[in-house]
Amino acid sequence: MTPTGRKPDEGERYRAILETAARLICERGYEGTSMQEIAAACRMTKAGLYHHIQNKEQLLFAIMNYGMDVFEEQVLAPVQDVADPVERLRQCMRQNIHLVTSGRSKEVIIILHEHATLTGEAREYIDRRKKRYVRFLEDAFAEANRLGRLRGVVDPTVAAFSFLGMILWVYKWFKPDGRLTEEQIADGMVELLFPSGAAAVSAPAPAGEDAPALRMVPRAASSSGPGGEPQ
Repeated sequence: MTPTGRKPDEGERYRAILETAARLICERGYEGTSMQEIAAACRMTKAGLYHHIQNKEQLLFAIMNYGMDVFEEQVLAPVQDVADPVERLRQCMRQNIHLVTSGRSKEVIIILHEHATLTGEAREYIDRRKKRYVRFLEDAFAEANRLGRLRGVVDPTVAAFSFLGMILWVYKWFKPDGRLTEEQIADGMVELLFPSGAAAVSAPAPAGEDAPALRMVPRAASSSGPGGEPQ
């Protein structure tokens, strides 16, 4: 029975299976978690589990697909309509950090940690969904370039993967009972990449030209050598 006193429908039962399996896999790893252990944690027989899930790899695919649904709902959907590209990126980073650190979505952690485990069409499908996020970030950085909203010219692809690299490693080192709260980590990382008080100092990128290099922080106007002479 659900907390409301009614029987769970098939959709709720299926989501409960995915969430329970995701928690176990996060704790023990994919290879270290058996279908029997997942069935027991779901308070089901192994045969009952196979009524919902064909096999272990199909379960992993279902968990990742569900994780992408959660990600798109909680990270991408809230920022899609933010007009300013830098504010869009700031809010997107904050939403993504909260999703990774909150512990509410083990499915997203599995997407990060077990990304090489899927094979064939299942892996290609999840990769296509992940690439849509990369394109979203690239588009936002490219728009920020065109508007001169960054502190330097930045290659959109390098910037997108730098953005992702900062966020996707957080689950490895964040400790819920550590010195820093989720909010402090989000504030610090957003401010590091997109300082709120920084004015744009670069000219908009010329139309039709790709950004030549990553340079989030502008070079100094000049530097002095010995004796105060510019170098």
